Amino acid sequence: MTRILTVQDISCVGQCSLTVALPIVSACGIETAVLPTAVLSTHTAFRPGYTFRDLTDDILPISDHWRKEEIYFDAVYTGYLGSKRQVDLILTLVDRHLAPGGKLIVDPAMADGGKLYAGFPEDFPRDMARLVAAADIILPNITEAALMTGLPFRTEYDEGYILELLRRLNAIGAKTVVLTGVSFSPDKLGVAVYDGEADAVRYYFTDKEPRMSHGTGDVYASAFTGAFMNGFDVYESAAIAADYTVRTIRATIGDDAHWYGVNFEKELRYLVERIGK
Repeated sequence: MTRILTVQDISCVGQCSLTVALPIVSACGIETAVLPTAVLSTHTAFRPGYTFRDLTDDILPISDHWRKEEIYFDAVYTGYLGSKRQVDLILTLVDRHLAPGGKLIVDPAMADGGKLYAGFPEDFPRDMARLVAAADIILPNITEAALMTGLPFRTEYDEGYILELLRRLNAIGAKTVVLTGVSFSPDKLGVAVYDGEADAVRYYFTDKEPRMSHGTGDVYASAFTGAFMNGFDVYESAAIAADYTVRTIRATIGDDAHWYGVNFEKELRYLVERIGK
């Protein structure tokens, strides 16, 4: 049975990070081990006052124990990190625990809407870029791509701008990029899938839903990882994850009290059937 390790925070309430990754990847028929980077009472879009516990000092002792037990993973999938120090610790984890031929999948979850999430220092993208450089596949949004590459963030752009972002990410070291949140028309939203070796881009678009939803990046990255680790190629996995994420948004429309995330649970059956599990 395929086994992956996902490394990201636990936001106790908010339907993001590990509370999304663990059920989604597990539903795809994959044994999912976890390593929390931090514990928050809620995600950072809630009002100020949420608690935050940095778990940086726990990462290496956990790895030391795993090394004694000779525990290895077919993939390591990373999301929100709790501190800059965790970049080097994750690189150590990968060196110690990623099985031969395994994949490092990085969602550089740190920013959206042109700015970093609360709590990250301004130079954090530079550290995240080091993790991106080691990855086999990365899944940034446009804000994260711009911050890591130094290209100005734009809300209006053309294919030339997207291609420049992708090429700059490749220059950092990213082999394959799935850039999320791409839109060239008001009614469509999608992803740009970039093969760095071929310098080639393929797009996949879905209808844009009339709702801004928190946590959809984590939902997307988790569904992508589940599909990819079931043998679908990068583009197929990107399309499956996009379709699933749209369905989770639609499942939440009309539920005004559910502003903090999406009802991803209601569409897990669709995802499981889509990947043939």
